[in-house]
This record gives sequence, C-alpha cells and structure tokens, in this order.
Amino acid sequence: MSNQPAYKVKLGLITATVWKNDGFYSVDIARSYKNGEGNWMSTSSYSHSDLLNVAKCAERAEIWISRQLNGAK
Repeated sequence: MSNQPAYKVKLGLITATVWKNDGFYSVDIARSYKNGEGNWMSTSSYSHSDLLNVAKCAERAEIWISRQLNGAK
C-alpha cells in the first residue's frame, strides 16, 4: 500500500479513507473523537447518530472507486 491515501472523504466526525493496493482498493472508515487529555483519536466504533454519515462516506468512497475502475475521472 502507498503511504498516501488515494482518496479521502469526511462528513462530520466520520472519515472514509481509500487505499490503492496492486489494482484493488480498500476502505477504512473511522470516527474521530477527543480523549480525556484533549488529543484527537479515532475509532471504528460508531453511535447511532454516526450511522448516516458512515453510510454516506461509504457510498461516496464506492462511487469514487467505481469511477477509477471504469476509467472516468
């Protein structure tokens, strides 16, 4: 995998990061939050209020990947 993501989309505290690896793509979806010391952290655990943004980020990542695979820019 490359050190840089191929694509990233963020909605609220949810981020989908697309990675390109030897002709295929993988996607990480994470939620950002601040810990007790005020440092930004991320988790793959989501609350009910996060789910719509998780779905939207996943959809946007899928659309971007489909465009790449079909040669559209």
